Formats: sequence, C-alpha cells, structure tokens
Amino acid sequence: MITVENLGYRYRRSAEAALHGLSFAVQPGEIFGFLGPSGAGKSTTQNILIKLLGSYTGRVEVGGRELSQWGRDFYEHIGVAFELPNHFSRLSALENLRYFAALYRRPTREPRELLELLELSEAADVAVAQFSKGMKMRLNLARALLHSPELLFLDEPTSGLDPRNAQRVKELIRVQQAAGTTIFLTTHNMVLAEEICDRVAFIAGGQLRAIDTPQALKLRYGAPTVRVVYQNGGRPGEGEFPLAGLGTNSAFLELLQRSDLQTIHSQEAGLDAIFVKLTGRVLE
Repeated sequence: MITVENLGYRYRRSAEAALHGLSFAVQPGEIFGFLGPSGAGKSTTQNILIKLLGSYTGRVEVGGRELSQWGRDFYEHIGVAFELPNHFSRLSALENLRYFAALYRRPTREPRELLELLELSEAADVAVAQFSKGMKMRLNLARALLHSPELLFLDEPTSGLDPRNAQRVKELIRVQQAAGTTIFLTTHNMVLAEEICDRVAFIAGGQLRAIDTPQALKLRYGAPTVRVVYQNGGRPGEGEFPLAGLGTNSAFLELLQRSDLQTIHSQEAGLDAIFVKLTGRVLE
C-alpha cells in the first residue's frame, strides 16, 4: 500500500535535514506503527505521505502510484485524523460531519451511524465548541472514516482519551483493519503500538533505527532470563535464571522442588526500553 525509498526532506531555512534516507513499506491491511519522540520526523513523514509537503527527495508510492501522479482524487482514498483536531466549533457534531461528507464524490457513511459508533450520538446537536478534548478526538476519527478510506492515517489517536474511550478507539481501529483498511499510525505511545500494531518502525533524528513486529523486537532485545518469586520456609525470595537450558538447570530445578513459587516471568524488554537502547532517546 505504501512504498518509500530513500526519502529525504529539508525544511526551507533549516541547516539540518528533517529526514535522512528513509526506506520502508506498508502492506495492505497492516497496522503499521511509526514511533518516535517529538521532533523525530514522524509528522514530516506523514505530511509527505498525505501530500501536504512536496519537494522531497527519493521515491514514494501510495496505492501502487507514484505520489506525484495522484491528483485531487487522492483524498477520496485516504482518511486522516490529526493529533490536534480542527473542527468548525460553532457547528454541531452532526453539521460538521455532514459538511465534510459533501466534499467527497464517493458514497459516504451516515453521520449519525459514526457518531453512535464513537459514542457521541447524545452530543450530535451540540456545538463542538462545548466538546472536551476527548470528544473532539473521537469526532476527528469519525470524520476520517466518513468515506470508508482504503488507507487511514492516525496521529496519536488515543491522546486525551480516558481509558474506556481509548479502548473503544483501539477496538474500532481493529474493526477497520478487519474490513481491509491499511492503517499508518504515528505515536510516541509504546503501549498503544505494542497492543495494536502488526509492525513498528522506530524513528529518531530523522533516521529509521529498526522495523519489525513488536514481539520480534522484544525477543531480540529482551533479556533471555526467567525471574522467579518464591516462598521458602515462610521467607520470600527471588531468583533469576538463564532461559537457555532452563529444563536442566540444577539450581532452578532444586528451587522448584524445595520452594513454593509465587510468580515466574520471562524478562521481555518493553518497546520503550528497546527504543532507548537503539536510539539513545527517551520518548516524551
């Protein structure tokens, strides 16, 4: 769905390039996480992919066509939900969706259906100026889904949402994927990425540092050990053993025989720790 080769970009009046030779591909129907801290190049990359920025170097294809060959019909095929939603604040939620639906040539979904899907139906006739940030974020996603796009760009889709609504949005993202939608997700939220992304790319300083599935990255960079918490004669204790050869490790086997195990866990590294290890940057 997306092919990027040796992508570079420099902002006017900037001495440093914002992107340095990025190459990656996003498969149809994939949830692809683009992860990095503020200023890493996430938004620049996304803005190129949605044709808000031109004058880049390298090659970019979206939907099997060179990006420069797409005309205005490009926006019939993609949906975008920005981190900072921008609505007509004096209009109601329903009026906002009806206005944007009128911009598309292709059939659009019923606005009330989308409002109900995102649990905004009770606020359908309320002016958006009275919405909380979380409500605006959900309306933003509803707007991006109006025309059932084949490719969906989501920028921090759970930002400002309470845990219940964040979970609702994650479920909705999975529903879109199940319907065949490809999703390009930019975030610095590693928990979100680990939970819903098929693959993730780490970007820092305008360079890609790693691309793989979350599980593969955790296995590659996690500590290959097992940590055990136990009770022995009423006294608590902890032990850590190499995962390799665990079944024949005499100390581990003795612990199993003589102690009451409380917990046992493999020591996987989280994506945030892996990101710091690979880039030297802390996610903020």
